[in-house]
Amino acid sequence: MQTFPQLYKGLADCFLKTYNQVGIRGLYRGTSPALLAYVTQGSVLFMCFGFCQQFVRKVARVEQNAKLNDLETATAGSLASAFAALALCPTELVKCRLQTMYEMKMSGKIAQSYNTIWSMVKSIFMKDGPLGFYRGLSTTLAQEIPGYFFYFGGYEISRSFFASGGSKDELGPVPLMLSGGFAGICLWLIIFPVDCIKSRIQVLSMFGKPAGLIETFISVVRNEGISALYSGLKATLIRAIPSNAALFLVYEYSRKMMMNMVEEY
Repeated sequence: MQTFPQLYKGLADCFLKTYNQVGIRGLYRGTSPALLAYVTQGSVLFMCFGFCQQFVRKVARVEQNAKLNDLETATAGSLASAFAALALCPTELVKCRLQTMYEMKMSGKIAQSYNTIWSMVKSIFMKDGPLGFYRGLSTTLAQEIPGYFFYFGGYEISRSFFASGGSKDELGPVPLMLSGGFAGICLWLIIFPVDCIKSRIQVLSMFGKPAGLIETFISVVRNEGISALYSGLKATLIRAIPSNAALFLVYEYSRKMMMNMVEEY
């Protein structure tokens, strides 16, 4: 829907057409690189989040064991996302291209389709070399760095709301999940237009040198209107709310468990 919005009337139409054209397996095209992308991104993001919190403490002259405020936590998350983008970009490139193979072939933009991860990886490497896997990196950074400021900021603000002046560390699973879902909404409402541009750059670069972020943005707005930048937003929010609710719930309980293990030893 992001790359070929003119082919679909909406979420239901895209779902039905995809199912009719390529079957149930078509709905799971790009699953393996997507899993690798988000597992790798999440691992790097939360690992670097801890280091970036320490960096923010030094810059803001906050005591080592003191809690960061919501703004400082959001800043640390934003910095951490830059490192996560390096892990996300290659797998996101493969995923986006695999997911749009049918549309690319039907529109006549490519003559040969690549239906496996290996064939796609091989084609990228043979055409552009190792650096080809970082096609769209600048756009990825442009969306991740501000997006994750609002992501972690939204999460912390939501937790502060539910804590009502008490300790945020004592919140139960429901407030944590609601805060995680709210964080996902904040993230995608902010970055979705840029993500749409990023998807187009990564997919359309298969058949020639693509335009950059600004040029692609101007082209989409001029030829298709602002609404094209939000094509697929509903599907993304349906995915983002439960996934981020689960993500932060597992993160918080895992962190508490590991901290307790460290204290015991």
